[in-house]
Amino acid sequence: MAKVKPQRQCIGCGEKKEKSELIRIVKESEDVFSLDPSGRKNGRGAYICKDPQCLEKAFKKKSVERAFKMPVPAGTYEKLKGEFENLG
Repeated sequence: MAKVKPQRQCIGCGEKKEKSELIRIVKESEDVFSLDPSGRKNGRGAYICKDPQCLEKAFKKKSVERAFKMPVPAGTYEKLKGEFENLG
């Protein structure tokens, strides 16, 4: 029997993909957001494609705020965008 690979939905484009194809955004503590390429950090997480346009879409559509059920602090998008570029 083949092992089932976990699927997650991108909060930017809405596509379902294998968990390994996505990057996790984590809310570690009060108002601290970061990318979690390993998928192992503590905290509430949401998944996004490895495409910078999906990150932009998620912020424009306020998907990040819905996923974490809270307003996202100003500057978070720029911080995550910088982390995204460093992963490249």
